[in-house]
Amino acid sequence: MTSTDTYQPVPDARDGSSTVVVGVDGSADADRAVRWAADDASLRRLPLRIVHVVERGPYDIPRFATPSQPDTLIVNGREVLLEAERMARARQPSVEVGTELIEGSPVAVLREQAENATEIVLGSRGLGGFAGALVGSVSAHVAGHAHGPVVVVRLGGEETHREVVVGVDDSPQCEPALAYAFEQARLRGCALRAVHAWQLPVHAFAPEISYNMDEIRHTQHQMVKDGLSAWQEKFPEVKVVQDVHSAHPVDALEDASTRADLVVVGSRGMGAVGSVLLGSVSRGVLNHARCPVAVVRP
Repeated sequence: MTSTDTYQPVPDARDGSSTVVVGVDGSADADRAVRWAADDASLRRLPLRIVHVVERGPYDIPRFATPSQPDTLIVNGREVLLEAERMARARQPSVEVGTELIEGSPVAVLREQAENATEIVLGSRGLGGFAGALVGSVSAHVAGHAHGPVVVVRLGGEETHREVVVGVDDSPQCEPALAYAFEQARLRGCALRAVHAWQLPVHAFAPEISYNMDEIRHTQHQMVKDGLSAWQEKFPEVKVVQDVHSAHPVDALEDASTRADLVVVGSRGMGAVGSVLLGSVSRGVLNHARCPVAVVRP
């Protein structure tokens, strides 16, 4: 079986089998996510579903629900959805837009929404985020657990550079990210920059170890070339730029993000709790990239 056998092409909206989902909470970051999601739904010819999650605290449960005393959380949630719907329709009038208000835990609800979606789009930090947090806990948890692409839209990055960046290594977790990145580059009609960064191991107790740098460089370039070849055959219309150099992967991807419309990374985390399922590279890119980031799990 080739590495591209797991690739699932984006379905046409006419078969009604998929959708783009965006989570909203009324924050400025969520507004940016709505605009990104509407644009992507238009490119994919897919409907857009806007979801707002009502999470109740122990003192938020109404004792008496009457028409004269409406549930404030529900009323506010509907207003958030209405404003987001107006924004999406103004941004992309041709996109079919639906809204849904769901009660529950935001992380659990959004993970469940991701199961049947082409992708789920979130703002980097919602209304409840801490000022010093670069990526909110909800976005990090969903990106670390949801199966399929999770796009986190960060502040800035709305200018167009006509380039998608994807992180490349020799792990199996890289394949879903490559599939998504090639598809995004094809949809946008732009180039794909494949970034592979490597560092020499540091042997504290054997500093005299030497390396053949020319051989290492050749090996790294060949690995990237081999990993991309099958995808280039499937997407011959996508121009691919191979970017291989010695650096920390997070630093290399952060630098590339300054000239990109989207950065795509896989997830290699092995943890079982919270956002630990995000690998260190994907977590670092989420925190430091200068444009939207897609984390793609198998």
